[in-house]
Amino acid sequence: DCVGTIDGTHARVKVSKKDAPRYRGRKDFTTTNVMAVCGFDMKFTYVLPGWERTSSDSRIIKDALD
Repeated sequence: DCVGTIDGTHARVKVSKKDAPRYRGRKDFTTTNVMAVCGFDMKFTYVLPGWERTSSDSRIIKDALD
């Protein structure tokens, strides 16, 4: 059975200069990782924002499942 789709993206964010190194992505922008889940009706059923830098997809989904 399938319940929809899951994907992640980076969203640009503004943070203090002190926190900027924790949020610096591969392209030198400050970003946060966002994981989202959509059902077949094209509605979001789950959103998990806030991961720093280039956290791996597996690490983010593990956090969502805990």
